[in-house]
Amino acid sequence: MRVIICNGLGGPENLKLANRPEAENPGTNEVLVQQRAWGVNFVDTLMCRGGYQLKPEPPFIPGLEAAGEIVATGKNVERWKIGDRVISSHRPGGFQEMHILGGDELWPVPSSMDFEQGAVFRSAAMTAYHSLVDRGSLASGETVLIHGATGGVGLAAVQLAKALGAHVIASGGNMEKLATVKEAGADHVISSAPGFRDEVKKLTGNFGVNLVYDPVGGDVFDESVRCLAWEGRIIVVGFVSGRAALAKTNHLLIKGASVIGIRAGEGARKNPSRGALAKEKLLALAETGQITPHISHRFRFEDVAQAFRAIEARKIIGKAVLSAAL
Repeated sequence: MRVIICNGLGGPENLKLANRPEAENPGTNEVLVQQRAWGVNFVDTLMCRGGYQLKPEPPFIPGLEAAGEIVATGKNVERWKIGDRVISSHRPGGFQEMHILGGDELWPVPSSMDFEQGAVFRSAAMTAYHSLVDRGSLASGETVLIHGATGGVGLAAVQLAKALGAHVIASGGNMEKLATVKEAGADHVISSAPGFRDEVKKLTGNFGVNLVYDPVGGDVFDESVRCLAWEGRIIVVGFVSGRAALAKTNHLLIKGASVIGIRAGEGARKNPSRGALAKEKLLALAETGQITPHISHRFRFEDVAQAFRAIEARKIIGKAVLSAAL
């Protein structure tokens, strides 16, 4: 089978296609999955550059998510059968054509999705849910400001927030890309350029927002604190701006505000019951079409370096995927 190897920390030039022996028969409680599509994430590029909190030593197989078809099952597996379409999560190790996986590690591909959509659904949706629901406690009728809304998690957060009954202001750095976010259900789309606070104040009648979803950090975080309503919350998801912000505690004190850090994967591992509930809720929303991944770029498996370059050049709207069908 073919696999993608990250041979050294750095850019996409370190990604190499290699051949490995095919996976053997699954164990008693395992299944063998023939992967059909693989999600490609900004985190994958960070990990290969050594810039993520999880730092595997090269050489390693990157990739955090995939979707495929079960081709063999262990004798004690009852939940799954041959031919079932499934989603798998990896830490990393996803970029290979076949996997032996524990049956309890898998999600079904929602009936509304193809393999490509299934491959990019789980991680974005789980991050959005953990951010807005588990940690942000977003309630129906509240107003949320979602930064980085043209990304995969940002778009999932917009759709989830609308499903929860929230009023959504979505921001990004490219107004053409934000047209897709508007189509996904955002009530308003605004530029994240400096000065967005004035637009937020105008859209909220000078009230401010109850919750901010912030994967950007830096100056965007600083200005977002000033967009908060009384007892507002700001969710710290990441720092794609390259600078971790330093919260001004006087601003937080005056607004009675909270800053909340999130790690979706770690949150589910430390609280499995909460992760199981998130899975149940997200699959239900997917089945009704309330969360549907948007894929702007599709690549062949062997063209993974091109996918990484497109992500780093910020060309992607929503998600990028590697597809065995291409």
